[in-house]
Amino acid sequence: MIQKLDNSIRTPYFLVDETRLLHNLNILKDVSERGGCKILLAQKAFSMFAVYPLLRKYLTGTTASGIFEARLGHEEFGGETHVFSPAFREEEFVEVLNYADHIVFNSPNQVKKYGERAKAAGKSIGLRINPEKSTQDDLAIYDPCAPGSRLGTTLANFDESILPLLDGLHFHTLCEQNSDDLEVTVEAFKEKFGKYLNGMKWLNLGGGHHITRSDYDLDLLIHIVKHIREKYNVDVYLEPGEAVVLNAGYLVTSVLEIFRNEIEIAILDTSATCHMPDVLEMPYRPPLQGSGHPGKKANTYRLTGQTCLAGDVIGDYSFDLPLREGDKLVFEDMALYTMVKTNTFNGVPLPSIAYRDSNGVSRIIREFGYEDFKNRLS
Repeated sequence: MIQKLDNSIRTPYFLVDETRLLHNLNILKDVSERGGCKILLAQKAFSMFAVYPLLRKYLTGTTASGIFEARLGHEEFGGETHVFSPAFREEEFVEVLNYADHIVFNSPNQVKKYGERAKAAGKSIGLRINPEKSTQDDLAIYDPCAPGSRLGTTLANFDESILPLLDGLHFHTLCEQNSDDLEVTVEAFKEKFGKYLNGMKWLNLGGGHHITRSDYDLDLLIHIVKHIREKYNVDVYLEPGEAVVLNAGYLVTSVLEIFRNEIEIAILDTSATCHMPDVLEMPYRPPLQGSGHPGKKANTYRLTGQTCLAGDVIGDYSFDLPLREGDKLVFEDMALYTMVKTNTFNGVPLPSIAYRDSNGVSRIIREFGYEDFKNRLS
């Protein structure tokens, strides 16, 4: 449970908790040490660079999926900077050479186009492969192994002529999954691509590993990593995003208005559309402190946002006591894929970003205003 809220901070705001963050980081450090692997922060899930000085004490570096993430990781985190893109633009590739240590290409054609220049610049070169082994049953939108996927090179499209340019291989096939699914994927990888690892320097197992989840099988993950290292004599990388900040963040919001239209409706000063878009994209029902499923507790409300989108609905929740205007609600697990995805649709302001240190003291890291909205427009 979150400690007592700081009432001086105006809602809505994201709050990252250092104690919970350290809990995750210590698990990741233990995996790294016991498995002998290198763990990177996937910035696509969490890019709060104010805490990078803390994270770099536990992690090897960062991964980036775009030019600005690459620059942010290089400038603010340091360590190793890994960059992947489904296809690089010429002018952006030139800039990436300033930031990246590892560059992972999506296809043999991209390796042929850019690989020699990257090699001449002293970069470590990799190819993302597609083992064509789906382990997701209900999240097709997040499945890089789905039929017709644009992500990664299949065995049928592998071009052995690029092997002299490659230092390693990369696959990313998981989403919020346990190590048993990784084991299945690794076996498929070994069958199709294992022979190509001979003489290479590294294998990157991508992200989607829910390493810090309470039921995650850490021993199996470590066994997999050790097996790869010993069998192929390569360094092994993991690049979790969610696992770094799982359950370490909150979104604190206030009730603005309550009315009835067949059901009780509460309008909050936050928005699914603007502030937690994965609620609509994934979709999912974010955990909310002190609440239950509809009808579980005495008072059920549909929690909604401020925008004009009719579907700006966070979900239906029940409470022991009736909600009142001004009540504060605390959504949990709001560090990942929130701050990196927020937007200002309808001119709705962005939530502030706050940090609670291990002594329980909260402070505002960043506030946003009209200029942040205006400067994204013309």
